[in-house]
Amino acid sequence: MAKADNDQAIVLELEKQIAELEGASGSAALEEEIERLREQLVALRQKVSGPPQDAWERVLLARHPQRPYTLDYIQLLFTDFMELHGDRRFGDDGAMVTGFARFEERPVVVVGQQKGRDTKQKLLRNFGMANPEGYRKALRVMGLGSKFGMPIICFVDTPAAYPGMGAEERGQAEAIACNLKEICKLSVPVVVLVHGEGGSGGALGIAVGDEVLMQENAVYSVIPPEGCSAILWRDGDHKQEAARLLKLTAEDLYRFQIIDQVVPEPPGGAHKDHEQAAEILRPVLRNCLERLGRLPVPDLLKRRQEKLRRLATFVTET
Repeated sequence: MAKADNDQAIVLELEKQIAELEGASGSAALEEEIERLREQLVALRQKVSGPPQDAWERVLLARHPQRPYTLDYIQLLFTDFMELHGDRRFGDDGAMVTGFARFEERPVVVVGQQKGRDTKQKLLRNFGMANPEGYRKALRVMGLGSKFGMPIICFVDTPAAYPGMGAEERGQAEAIACNLKEICKLSVPVVVLVHGEGGSGGALGIAVGDEVLMQENAVYSVIPPEGCSAILWRDGDHKQEAARLLKLTAEDLYRFQIIDQVVPEPPGGAHKDHEQAAEILRPVLRNCLERLGRLPVPDLLKRRQEKLRRLATFVTET
């Protein structure tokens, strides 16, 4: 067997081992072994796929216009989706999709940002940038899920929260801050997938989760590279360097323990094959829901809050 084929076989075997271990009852030793295998898997995937792409290329892939959006994943992964609208205070926000669905016959809540593909859709969806009513709608529906014992799955794909004057007047910052506070208290499992752009507080407003997943060509950052370049270099010519310094790739964020798992994509990226991307994601979501569903509510809440507190760690790189 050629070396590349042997490496690919090892990748498949590691994925199988991780899935089996995640389906077993949890213990500290088991969690350590799963973490060790995941680290091996990330390193081996990089070896199999060749040298890692630079960060700017990942940004471009995350923004690819044919990349699957939230509604694409809802269609491919869920059944009986029933969309819910409105925040009961101002109105509906097309940039934020919320509703009830079934994931492999399990009732769940689905929340996610939705971009548009053509001009009409982009305007309807506000380019995936939610207003305050979008975040309030998301929290309202998440609260319903918690009330009825339905796990929550969040799909993150937004450049940022909408920065318009109307959004600021209606309390954009307060709406996001309220979500951060209240999602921590929800008594059901919350699984988050960053599958495109995870842009700043706009992403974080629905990204407080017990498990935060990230597709390998997604990005997650406090600011877009163009904005970082404009602030630090006073021009837009340094966006590639800014992307590298922001450490916004899935591998960087996994290394810093900001996310819990890197989800692989079809060869070339998720935009090449929506169906395959969804089928790769399906067992990952299943394992997360099964593992989190076994935790008593007090343990779930304690684990979630401790996870958030660990994010406030500073790392100095030489």
